[in-house]
Amino acid sequence: MQKPLKILISDDSLLLRKKLREELEKLSCQVVEAKDGEEVIELYNQFRPDGVFMDIVMPKANGIDALKKIKEIDQEARVIMLSSTGTAANLLEALKLGAIDFIQKPYNSSQIVKAVNDMIRKEN
Repeated sequence: MQKPLKILISDDSLLLRKKLREELEKLSCQVVEAKDGEEVIELYNQFRPDGVFMDIVMPKANGIDALKKIKEIDQEARVIMLSSTGTAANLLEALKLGAIDFIQKPYNSSQIVKAVNDMIRKEN
């Protein structure tokens, strides 16, 4: 049996973090939450999760800057960007920096399941 994935979620919306945590826990993931761009970098460094779901628009450091820092810490980091204000420029920048996917908010459960499966495939 596969060990549960450790997932770090970062969004300044408490409601979104709660909803995403519930989705991920249904998939047997262990979840750690960050409320802003600086905290997600600290927690990534501390916990070394198997994957990250991260908003682009956040206080203290936006998701693009946080993604750059996380990739400096761990080039193999599996990061999926979330955004309700997803412009083509943000999407291209995130993918160019190494994000493995980009999910537009509001998302649905099947998008989260697919993203977790992509993280598992990248791990193996």
